[in-house]
Amino acid sequence: MLNSAPIFKKEVGSYFLSPMAYVVITIFLVLSGYFFYSSVAYYSLISMQAMQNPYMVSGLNLTEDLISPVFANLGIIAMLIIPMLTMRLFSEDKKSGAIELLFTYPLKDLDILMGKFFAASVVYLTPIAITLVYIAFLRSMTQLALGPILAGYLGLVLMGEAFIALGILISSTTENQIIAAIITFGVLLLLWVIGWASSFTGPTLGKILTEISLIKHFDTFSKGVIDIRDVIFYLSFTFYSLFLTCRVLESKRWRG
Repeated sequence: MLNSAPIFKKEVGSYFLSPMAYVVITIFLVLSGYFFYSSVAYYSLISMQAMQNPYMVSGLNLTEDLISPVFANLGIIAMLIIPMLTMRLFSEDKKSGAIELLFTYPLKDLDILMGKFFAASVVYLTPIAITLVYIAFLRSMTQLALGPILAGYLGLVLMGEAFIALGILISSTTENQIIAAIITFGVLLLLWVIGWASSFTGPTLGKILTEISLIKHFDTFSKGVIDIRDVIFYLSFTFYSLFLTCRVLESKRWRG
C-alpha cells in the first residue's frame, strides 16, 4: 500500500488545510461532550438515589448505566458526521475533472481508493482518540473495567470504517457532493433502523433484517462484548463496499 501514500498525503492535506476537518472534529467533540456529561449526570443522580434506597444499589451497573450509553451515543454521532467526510472524496474529483488526471498516474485504482480511505479514517479517528479524555476522567473518579471500554472502542473503529467505505462508494457514483452526503446518510440510517421491522415480519425475513442491521452488531460492542460474528460483519461490509468502489472506478477508467 506504499503507492497509496501520495494520495493519502494529498487528501489529509485537503482535510486539514480547509475548515472541513476542524468542523467535523468540533461537531463530534461538542456532541460527544454533551452526551457524556448527560450520561454522567444521570448516573450520578441514580447513584445518589441508591444511597437513600439500599434496594436500588443492586440494580446499579457502571457498564450498563454509563459506559454503554456513552458508546451508543458516539456511534450515532459517527453516523451523522461520516457522510460529511466522504462526500467529496470522489465527487469533487469527478466534477472538477481531476479524476481523469488521477487515472494518468502510475497508480492502480486500489491505490487511489485506499489513499482516500485511510485519509478519511485519520480524520474520523482523531476525535475518537480525543474522547479517551472522558475515560481518563472516569478512571480518576472510580475504578473502571478496561474490557468493556476496549470493546466499545473496537466497535467504534470497525463501524466507522464500514461507514467510510460505504460513503466512498456512494461518492464514486455522483459528481454532486451534497447528493453523496444525503444518500450516504439515508442509507446508513436505513441500515441502522432496518432491524426494527423484524418485529412485524416473518421469522425468516425478520432474521435477515436483524442480521444486516448496523445497530444490532454495534450493540454488543457498546455493552462490552466482542463477538467474532460482529467483527466479521463489519470487516465484510467494509471489504465489499471497497470492492464495489474499485469496480466503479474501473468502469470509469474504461469509459474514459
